[in-house]
Amino acid sequence: MKEIKIAHSPDSDDAFMFYALVKEKITHPDYTFSIERRDIEELNQEALKEVYDLTAISMHAYAHLSDKYVLTASGASMAEKDYGPMVISAKDYSPDDIKNLTVAVPGEWTTACLVLKIFCPTVKYVCMPFDEIMDAVKNNDVDAGLIIHEGQLQYENLGFQKVVSLIDIWKNIAGDLPLPLGGNAIKKSLGYETIKELSSIQKQSIVYANEHLADARDYAMQFKRDLSQEEAEKYLSWYANNRTLDMGDIGKQAIEVLFSHAFEAGLLPSKINLEIV
Repeated sequence: MKEIKIAHSPDSDDAFMFYALVKEKITHPDYTFSIERRDIEELNQEALKEVYDLTAISMHAYAHLSDKYVLTASGASMAEKDYGPMVISAKDYSPDDIKNLTVAVPGEWTTACLVLKIFCPTVKYVCMPFDEIMDAVKNNDVDAGLIIHEGQLQYENLGFQKVVSLIDIWKNIAGDLPLPLGGNAIKKSLGYETIKELSSIQKQSIVYANEHLADARDYAMQFKRDLSQEEAEKYLSWYANNRTLDMGDIGKQAIEVLFSHAFEAGLLPSKINLEIV
């Protein structure tokens, strides 16, 4: 049996997606699965070295790695309506002030960083692990922070103010299309047949989680970090939903718009040939 190395982010929505594989509710006669949890920017950089066979990846990172990986139709995380990453601060800044601020971001290749640079090409930023950003803002090490993951639900209770939400920036670019933040990708060197099989297995895992919702949610809640039960359930509803099961034509269109706009803004070195299995 061939070992398939899988990695996903520390978020509860990713845990939900891979619950069935971790607990061996979904198996395959030809494969065994080893599954790790890593910071998303770490995974973006590990994908550059093709460390994992199937990995969570920022959409921005995929734009730099499309020669090495193919995206899967299932497993995408997309912000819609009124939620998503945002720039926060302990002070009362306006969106226009960002050009004069130093902003902590959760990684050069995160999609959040890309959208921030589309909004403000001259923004000054420093990279740090996502879970250190709010402390850096609180300690005045930076003026503001670009928060992802659970910080989206916690910032107000921790005394921060929203400077600008990325979903608002995105709506000005793409209208009602969802903001494609991350997805899962499979290494091209595995060959097309294996890629198809792994994509199918991943989707089966998500289907199983949806069909055994209570058990999958209980498992995912282990990774809710500092969120309350209510907040964690809200977070799961944002990023583990029907769009996660299959991004569909709308999801693909959203990714194409993101890449096209970033290329035209000079933030990507070339146009991207989007491959989804």
